[in-house]
Amino acid sequence: MTATWHQIVEGYVLEGGAKVASSVVYVNDGDQHIVIDPGLVASQSQILEPLSRLGVRPEQVTDVIISHHHPDHTVNVGLFGKARVHSGTAIYFGDQWDDAQPERSISANVRIIATPGHQPEDISVLIEGEDSNGNFGLVIYTHEWWMESGPEVDPYAADPNQLVASRKKILDLKPLKIIPAHGPAFINKKASP
Repeated sequence: MTATWHQIVEGYVLEGGAKVASSVVYVNDGDQHIVIDPGLVASQSQILEPLSRLGVRPEQVTDVIISHHHPDHTVNVGLFGKARVHSGTAIYFGDQWDDAQPERSISANVRIIATPGHQPEDISVLIEGEDSNGNFGLVIYTHEWWMESGPEVDPYAADPNQLVASRKKILDLKPLKIIPAHGPAFINKKASP
């Protein structure tokens, strides 16, 4: 069995950062329903309506993954009150806080890896699966790019050198697509022949 993924919100940064939305991704992997970075959006319906069209109710979501702890990536985690919440350092469920390694499997076809740079606790999500068009391969959700165009130098990077190393780590995995934290998924041209 393979995972399927859908970018249900294409994030953005507008008006010099005064308006920002997180890219939000839904992954179905067997019995697991996973939402990645349910952060700032203009309306919660932008998250809930696409999930509903996919036949998923908020209480069915089993896992939420946050790439880092900034509010623009976490503010709507509470929509999924029955889900385990995975960060780079812990797994949260109800009132339970369990420390966790940053590199681990979330499901059979979804795992996270440490990719510090934008923030020290940054993680990226590796999805082996297929998109809504039937394209299959490795896709990586990451904040190491805000959008396809970069920025080349992240003005908020905690450590620009780590950011460069993490981008290389991601590209070395040769993903077919990269889903940036604030933009539409893009084809990894460096993985193409």
